[in-house]
Amino acid sequence: MEFEVNGAPRAVDVDDDPAAVEVVRDRLGLTGTKLVCAGGVCGACTIQVDGEPRVSCLTPAVALAGRRVTTVEGLSGHPVARAFAGEDALQCGYCTPGFVVEAAAFFARWRAAHGRTRPGREQIADALAGHLCRCGAYERIFSAVAAACAGDYDRTPADGAAPAVPRTEAPEKVDGSARYTTDLRPEGLLEGVIIRSPHAHAHVRSLEAGDVPLVPMLPPDGIVRYVGQPVAAVAAPDRAAARAAAARVTVDYEVLPAALDVRESRAGAGPLVYEDKAARKRAPGSGESPQLVPARWRGNRRGPSAMSKRPATAVRRITEARSRNPERVVEGVFTAAAQTHTPLEPHACLARWVDGALHLEVSTQSVKRVAELAAERFGVPLDRVTANAVHVGGGFGCKMGLTSDVVAAVELARLHDAPVRVVLDRDEELTDGGYRPGARIQLAMVADEDGDLSALAMDADSDGGVSVGGSVAALARFVYGRAPRRLRDFDTVTHRPAGAPFRGPGGPTMCWALEQAVDEMAHRLGRDPIALRRRWDGNLKRHALYDRAETLPVWSSGPRGGTGRFRRGVGVAAANWLYFVDPVTEVELTVEDGTVVARCAVQDMGTGSRTVLRRAVAEGLGVPETRVRAEVGHSDAVHGPTSGGSRTTPSLAPAAAEAAARLRDALGGGDVTARLDSAHGVSVTGRRPRDRRGFVTPLNLTMGGVAIGRGFTGSVQVAEVEVDTRLGRIRPLRVWSGIAAGRIHEDRLARSQCEGAVIQGIGYALFEERRVDPATGRVLTDNLEDYRIPGIGDTPEITVHFHQEGFEHVPGGGVGLGEIATLPTAACLANAVHDATGWRPYDMPIRPDRLLEGLAT
Repeated sequence: MEFEVNGAPRAVDVDDDPAAVEVVRDRLGLTGTKLVCAGGVCGACTIQVDGEPRVSCLTPAVALAGRRVTTVEGLSGHPVARAFAGEDALQCGYCTPGFVVEAAAFFARWRAAHGRTRPGREQIADALAGHLCRCGAYERIFSAVAAACAGDYDRTPADGAAPAVPRTEAPEKVDGSARYTTDLRPEGLLEGVIIRSPHAHAHVRSLEAGDVPLVPMLPPDGIVRYVGQPVAAVAAPDRAAARAAAARVTVDYEVLPAALDVRESRAGAGPLVYEDKAARKRAPGSGESPQLVPARWRGNRRGPSAMSKRPATAVRRITEARSRNPERVVEGVFTAAAQTHTPLEPHACLARWVDGALHLEVSTQSVKRVAELAAERFGVPLDRVTANAVHVGGGFGCKMGLTSDVVAAVELARLHDAPVRVVLDRDEELTDGGYRPGARIQLAMVADEDGDLSALAMDADSDGGVSVGGSVAALARFVYGRAPRRLRDFDTVTHRPAGAPFRGPGGPTMCWALEQAVDEMAHRLGRDPIALRRRWDGNLKRHALYDRAETLPVWSSGPRGGTGRFRRGVGVAAANWLYFVDPVTEVELTVEDGTVVARCAVQDMGTGSRTVLRRAVAEGLGVPETRVRAEVGHSDAVHGPTSGGSRTTPSLAPAAAEAAARLRDALGGGDVTARLDSAHGVSVTGRRPRDRRGFVTPLNLTMGGVAIGRGFTGSVQVAEVEVDTRLGRIRPLRVWSGIAAGRIHEDRLARSQCEGAVIQGIGYALFEERRVDPATGRVLTDNLEDYRIPGIGDTPEITVHFHQEGFEHVPGGGVGLGEIATLPTAACLANAVHDATGWRPYDMPIRPDRLLEGLAT
């Protein structure tokens, strides 16, 4: 078949009837086009055919014969591409090429009809409706498309130099040249696939593979405990052949009774998921510290693990208030559905063995830790293991540790003595890639006669399948003063896939219940919801945010509610979060041919660590950014932080500043720019200085790469919604997000993080609901049509405000904000819905059927 690609004639063999995306990516090597959903839902694989956008995953390759095809690589230098880089309309960048290709087509149509004018949000949202960004960079995408259409990016710099961009790697991500793990195809590559259990609970008697080389992936007891659990893995020269090989493997299962009823497991009943203490110890964790707090097991229920303060007093006060002052008691049962991470780059690993050394290319949030765990697991000295993650297409908490794709790839590579890549399909990602556990929270709250918080009780049951370690109620210990409180966490264990840490583990779920209860108490007491929070809240940083929120026009404007079809409401919610840091982070600086190369074993999954590192070094040395190159994503560099717990920037930036100070001294101080050309080979290493007030955690706990610092970050959000009482739809109109996390190191990137956090909170509140067949345990929402994440049309106008005081004791003056920014969003929207309708949503997501049923009753 002959056709034109990016202005050049090409010819390929399509006798096997491949999809266009396979031809573009695998046969032409144009890997900017991404395969994500394979169902035409996400837009990441968009190409232009004769100028018209098409999803290449659903387009037969034969349909390209004789046509003119344009991929993102053919749009390098296009005004839209420059605008995406200039406006920071991206984070991880995995979805960005598809957006650029679609937006370029819209740009052409808009210019033809309207000239150099700025389209509105509605026109842009309509044009990009078929595209998804899990990072939630939609606000910046609106800005980029509007700016490009208006002509702001029509001209390149007169000197031909690349224009400055907010994000260091943005040019590579917008032109498709950034290479992710899924894009790598070394010579002799084999594709691996994982054979998964079709049963929720079974004993594997045997694996019969015949002539198919196979790697077993069963736990030591040979028991599979959920549908989709890895059983074995095979590899072949391409995925079709690997799937065919997998189909020839016979697995003999002894099917066992399964615990699939959450209510039954919550009662401690049903077939045991873990039959003994040894099995329970192997239970995976749905939080970052799965079994840090010991707890008892009763059947399939683990707990309670408690973080209470004077619990007996709390229970007594609540019991007394029920009979004496019921108007000052707020009680309720709140539920939250499981929220799936589904980063657009799925879990992926490419492994190869070379002379006994293990080399990994892996999509991970913890490149250093993956290397350490791989060395331990596969019996290789650590200095013989390297892991690389140069570009990572999102993670949000699910890509930490030695995941099944890594294990399968490594073992298959050893078996075949060839490089092997394992990439999860979207249904695998949505089934076994991790999720925020569902939860059921029983809450009781009492206010005293002065309107102060008198007592709080919260029992939280986390539903994380076979995983344990849910921490929801415990987080309520750190908010709203020192009133007595009984806080108990339980794990309800079932034969379903394991949960995993997800952006502020437990935090948004806790806020869903607590912040609605505070809102309800304000109404009971006749108090302004912001004023009551300020009265209860001893966090001075958050007081500054309350003061700002009170002045917002949307808070004081009216009217709200009403009786018509469309009703407007405004809600508020607050949150705080622990400050985490990696106190042993290091940065190495080496002068190479006049350029300062900054190295650290940190990864960039869209959070901007590469940019933070480069700019911190440039600022510390007093040299132009063009004289600094940041290299991240390599485990053999000096120690770097895991991208989790919002600890990357507060670990990395101070270490970079310390290294810069050392290099400046090594070069003689003063203006070192002119001396770089003659300083080839000079190298220094800087370590993050200790916080002035030390850490909460003891010294022996800070050596493992994480410590809890002193002080809490804070967030206050105000949201305005429109509720369609006929169709049950909720449309967020505006969200104001106030963040108190100290000094902001990179303003544009930090705002993008906070905007994306709001988008994920909107998804949690309104759309996202992981569903499992109650009879079989199979995940039903295993595609991006049935599992709905927010699109650009769901994006409200988002305003981010930073309060930059309160962390002066921290080197650099600022801490992480990626998690605190998403904690209050769902509760904030729920309170806005209540303000609009008078109906309180206890169950999340707030589906249309639930809203209509609630309004009817």
